[in-house]
Amino acid sequence: MKAVRRGSAVALTTGAVLAAGAFAVPAQAATLTPPAITAKGGYVMNNATKTTLFGKAADTRRSTGSTTKIMTARVVLGQKNLNLDATVVVQKAYSDYIVAKNASSARLIVGDRLTVRQLLYGLMLPSGCDAAYALADKFGTGTTRSARVASFIGKMNTAAWQLGLKNTHFDSFDGIGNGANYSTPRDLTKIATSAMQFSTFRSVVKTRSISTKVTTKSGGYRYMSWTNTNKLLGTYSGAIGVKTGSGPAAGYCLVFAATRGTKTVIGTVLSSSSEANRLADAKKLMDYAFAK
Repeated sequence: MKAVRRGSAVALTTGAVLAAGAFAVPAQAATLTPPAITAKGGYVMNNATKTTLFGKAADTRRSTGSTTKIMTARVVLGQKNLNLDATVVVQKAYSDYIVAKNASSARLIVGDRLTVRQLLYGLMLPSGCDAAYALADKFGTGTTRSARVASFIGKMNTAAWQLGLKNTHFDSFDGIGNGANYSTPRDLTKIATSAMQFSTFRSVVKTRSISTKVTTKSGGYRYMSWTNTNKLLGTYSGAIGVKTGSGPAAGYCLVFAATRGTKTVIGTVLSSSSEANRLADAKKLMDYAFAK
């Protein structure tokens, strides 16, 4: 009888431990409450497994502002036999466009000669719409500039279709849309994931600032200095990209990515209420994603 009582005591003790453990799991999970973000749309996933970690209106179509330029870069980098050192001459049409649209600029000067690689930095760091125009003109096909630009935008839409994106459409090369330029947090994240497969893209979007030597029209040279508009770089541990965006219709947008250890998370916030809030929203989503 004493042995039985000892066995019963062990069983009871073991049961108590198991019960305590059972209650401990939900208590731990409760610390991972999904964050509240000001952005109207948000999404984040594990880059390796493609597992969704958070979604808020993740499939609602919205204006994307300059986050559109992720696809601009993706199309350029996807060209066959791409020569990143090929030269592009800055045309007056590019600077005229900046003035007409009051657009963000890489401050390209007519007659300057830049490489495709340099234009990618001018596209992604200061969000140069002039650099976007130059790349669309270079990599579109056609006998006129307007035809080449239309062709390039067509390539952007083809790339979206190839990625299986059903809620994305482009009608511009830079995000200054004409009524039909839209995507979603989920789709933009997938575009960024695709772009991040290119080593050049990864190098560009993680760069905080750069000074690059440009050949002038007269044959001399000048240095162009560009600073990345993505303030996650240098302020969030592990941040590796990707691109900001803003505009009257888009609000404040940010496609973001970070790596800690062996885990990379990537996501998007669309239509946040301010530049500060889009940054805070992105940090909240990455904190949550890394915690999960």
